[in-house]
Parts: sequence; C-alpha cells; structure tokens
Amino acid sequence: MSSVLRRARTATAVLALSAAAVSLTGLTAQAHPGHDGGGAVDDARDAKQHGPAAGHLPGSRHNVELVGETTVKNVEPEKIADVSVHKGYAYLAAWGVTTCKYNGVHVVDIADPAAPQEVAFVPSKEGSYPGEGVQATTIDTPAFRGDILVTNNERCKPTAGFGGLNIYDVSNPRRPTPLAVGIGDSSSAGIATASGEGKKGAHNIHSVFAWDAGDRAYAAIVDNDEAVDVDIMDITNPKTPVLVAEYDLADRFPSILQAAPANLTEVFLHDMVVKKVGTRFHMSANYWDAGYVVLDVTDVKAPTLVGQTDYAKTDPELAGTAFAAEAPEGNGHQSEWTKDHTHLIGTDEDFAPYRSGPFLIDGVEYPAAAVSGGGTAADTKDSTLNGPVVYGGYGCPGSAPIPPAATAFGNRQFAVGEERIVVLQRGPSGDPNATEEACFPGEKAANAVAAGYDGVVLVNRHFGSEAADEAYCGAGAFPAGTPIPTVCTTHAAFHDLFSTPRQFGTYPEAPAVGTLGKPVSTTAFFNGWGYVHLFNAKPTRAKLLTELDTYAVPEAMDPKHARGSGDLSVHEVATSPTRNDLAYYAYYAAGMRVTKIVNGKLVEVGHYIDPDGSDFWGVEAFTSGGQEYFAGTDRNAGLQIFRYTGN
Repeated sequence: MSSVLRRARTATAVLALSAAAVSLTGLTAQAHPGHDGGGAVDDARDAKQHGPAAGHLPGSRHNVELVGETTVKNVEPEKIADVSVHKGYAYLAAWGVTTCKYNGVHVVDIADPAAPQEVAFVPSKEGSYPGEGVQATTIDTPAFRGDILVTNNERCKPTAGFGGLNIYDVSNPRRPTPLAVGIGDSSSAGIATASGEGKKGAHNIHSVFAWDAGDRAYAAIVDNDEAVDVDIMDITNPKTPVLVAEYDLADRFPSILQAAPANLTEVFLHDMVVKKVGTRFHMSANYWDAGYVVLDVTDVKAPTLVGQTDYAKTDPELAGTAFAAEAPEGNGHQSEWTKDHTHLIGTDEDFAPYRSGPFLIDGVEYPAAAVSGGGTAADTKDSTLNGPVVYGGYGCPGSAPIPPAATAFGNRQFAVGEERIVVLQRGPSGDPNATEEACFPGEKAANAVAAGYDGVVLVNRHFGSEAADEAYCGAGAFPAGTPIPTVCTTHAAFHDLFSTPRQFGTYPEAPAVGTLGKPVSTTAFFNGWGYVHLFNAKPTRAKLLTELDTYAVPEAMDPKHARGSGDLSVHEVATSPTRNDLAYYAYYAAGMRVTKIVNGKLVEVGHYIDPDGSDFWGVEAFTSGGQEYFAGTDRNAGLQIFRYTGN
C-alpha cells in the first residue's frame, strides 16, 4: 500500500479518474475550495450525489408492506434528506440545495406507524442547511439528562449561514429547544481557537454522530474544509460544545490507503457511526476511496486502528460481463454493524454509471472524469466525443456570452462523427475579470447547447498550484431530457489545449473567449451504479475486514438502465434492531430493498417501488408495539413507513 495518494478535499464523490491517466507520484492533500459553482453549495458532494432523477423503474413490491406515510409542510422536489427515529418520533432533514429556503428538521409523531403526523419544525439559520447529519439520541451526563437532536450545517449562501453542528433539546419533541448552534472548528489551527468562536467562522460539516460515553458525551463531525477532517466535539454539556480532537486518518493510519487500483484517489471522511462493542467504543468511519475504517475511540484523543477494508482490484459486480477487468470506484459512503456486531455492511454511492475513458488533446492523454448528472461520450452517435474546440469562458448566466457554434469555427469542415465542442471553465471564483455569480456545470452545459454545441469540455479552475490540480468540475443542475455529452479535465490541460503557459496563481490567465484550441477525443464505458458490501467485522491479524459478498440490484449493473430509469445507486443502510441477519436500504429510484445474510451472502428478500416511481434518501429501522418497522424519506414528499413481511 502507498501513502502517496491524493487526499483531495474537493470530495469528488461520484467521479473516478481514468486509471491510465493518474500518477501516484507527487500528489498532495488540499482543503475543500470555496463556493465556485462546482456544486450546489460549498460542499460539492451534495449536488453530485443527489441530482434529479429521470424516469423510474416499474412499480412493484415483494415482502414489504407500506404501513403509513405523510407529506410534510413546505416540501419541494428533492427537499427531504436524512432521517432519524427516536422514542416514537422521526426527524427528517430538509436540505437546502434545491432552493436554500425552508431548511431545517421536520418532527413527525410516529407513535401510530399507520398515521404519522408532523408536529414541529426546527428551522435552520438562513443560509445553512442539514443533510446527512440528523440524529436524535439520549445522553445522561452530570451536565444534562435527556434527549438531544444533533444536526450538521452546510452553507447554501456564501454570504449567510454558518457551519458547525447544532444541538437541540428534544426531551419534548413537540417543542425542540436550541442548546447550541453553529459550533465547530473555526480555524485551520484547530483546537486552540475553535471552541466558542463566531458561528460564521465554523467550517461546513457534512455529517454528525453523537454518543453517550458514560460520564461524558461526544459528537463526531465531518470537517469539509480541511484534510484534518475527523473532528470530535465534547458535548457533555450540550450548551457549550468543545472541540477536543481532530485527525486526518490518511496521515494517522496510512495503511488505509491503496496503491491499486490506481483510480482510488479521493480519500476523505463522508459519514460515521459509533457503537459500544463490548466495553469499547468503536467508530466506523466511511472514508470514500479508502473504504471503511474501524477505530477504537474510547479515548477520543488517542484513537487506534481496529480494522480497515480494501477494495478488490477488479469490480466484483462486473464479473462475468464485458467490463470484468474494470476497477471498482470506491465511494465508501455509509455503514452499519449488524445487531450482534459480527458483520459490517457498507454502501458505496456512485451516481455516474459511465466512467470516462482516455481523454486525448491532439493525441496526448490527460486526466479526465465524467460529470455527474451530465451525459458522456456514450451519448454521442458513435460513442466518441471528438472534434475541434473553442473557448467559451465561464458559461454562466451572467458571464460573457458563449460564441455561437455556427460561426465559432469559421469555415472548418467537420468530419462524420465529429462534434462541435466548447471549453468552459469552472467558476468563476476569485477572477477579478469575472465578478458574476458562479453557476453549476449543468447550467454551463445547457447554455452551451443553446449556443449550438454538441458537447462540452469542462476544465477545473486554478487553486494556486499545479499540485492541487485535478480533473474535477463539480456536478448537478443538468436539464432533464437528452443528456449533454460532458467531460471534465484539469486546469493544466486547459492551458495545453490553447497553447498558453501553465499557471495556477494570478489572473488574467485564460485565452480570449472565442479562441480556437487543439482537437480533443474521448470515450466512455459503462461500469454500473453504486452497490453494497458485506464484511466480516472481526479483523484479521493484518487488521483487514474480510469482504464476504457484494449486492446490487440487477438493473444497476445493466447498461440498458444507465439512462431513463432514475438514479439506481444505493444510498444508506439500516440494520435490524431485533435480528442479526436483516438489513434495509434506501436505494433512490430502485426503491426500498431488504436483504438477509445467508451463509455469508447478502440475499434480497424484499423490495418496494412505488407505482409512480420512488426516490429514497434515508432509512432507519425501529420497533413500535413489539413490531419492527423501517422508515424511509421520500425526497419529494416526506416520510414513508414500511414493514418487512417475509421470514
């Protein structure tokens, strides 16, 4: 294994670089950049993970009964995110990427699972929103005894809102009371200056998980803004959280990094859970391309490595197909232990069913990646995006107009199979010559199509050094309908495209809008949507968690469903609180799924897809009246409650 792997904090969640185009030499970690249109908010993970779904699978169900459902107030399409269930109430995150309004947490009384009712709403600070990080739990410390709700904060307005975590007293769930808001790491120096500083200075956090450790209580938070991304808050007194520890797992435990496959380059904390295993507290840290990392955090200031997972050299879900030699994409997103802690189940989230093939500029290969939500070279008539290019600037609504394709190439004659391609830069961000608002990749691509182009090459903006450069251009906001062939490459490639000196620091640096560049060519190949891993939770002597099986819905690995069936990636898993063998999954447009562990294998035993199509984000299992249920968040409406009716 190699520790010389890029630990990019841009969270390129669903994008994988071509293995042939990535070098493991000289790559460095970088902090997550500011808002520049790369995603819907500062944390670009969100937009690329949860973009709009087009079409859906036919409605069907097996061994799963829909028990009850409710539509929450002020809901908008794709508004509802994660869910937590505690003591007869469900807490639903209303996230802010869609409109940046009505953000917060819906509280739903589910004492009668057949008739859930919304009873309260906890608004977020204007400009902030929760998403993955919503959890209700009980703590009993010398400073506080009762039920708390913890939520994350990410900004959806650069000039408003704050990061950090929020803590609410929900001992009376119908009247949540804020105890602390917007508290977290507010400086790159970390612990010495973080606690209690201004809320607007707190780093964005993507998730939060709290636990009672006896006489003390803690919350782990994901720091989006720096590579030291595992932050631990002492919440013994939830009115005054204190940052007490922070660490970068790739630096502290370099064995978690894999030298091969070479595409596993995006290493960062996405989510985590902490459970008491015997007398110790164990954290499963979902560390994206580094897989799933289990730590002993009984002493939060001195964590130790319990076990880790490695990805196979070839994708096990593609075995027996024409793509069997392809590497897995990584994307370790979320995990749960089974009730008896003998197994760990992890979900790899992948929203790009196609991976970019070699990207050539005048015959020379450069790094490239698909852009989640957009089309690929596979969406062209000959499955190759190739032809001459012209520089179109930033391509945002307030930017200088993209030159019309009808006149941009002069008298050039196009060969059969060639496309008219425009090059657009990510951003703008910090460019004194372009002070307009940044926009999303999909908006850029739509403007390119309106100007008459057949394909788009997006290039990353500069980050001050070539070491920080990568093939990442954000994601999201692509229009519904015909996919727009789009590929992303590096800022270095941008300069080479137009034969300008490579530079990554000061402006101005770009060629004039309308400048013709070198011809490009790229392909794409199908490699499926995200799926599930089953691990033996007892590590080997080498501290590896042995992978026992993987599970994917059949349509997710079928090229026929790469388009038109919605997003077929798994998102989250919840394990049964009463059985050691059962797990429930929120599988976006593939609906709710249920598996049973049989002889070390994940066997699907139930599913539910709404007749009008499903779109699920969160899932949580719970018991009520002696019966086990599982709750799922319908992203477009609210809450649905299900019961598994099989054995």
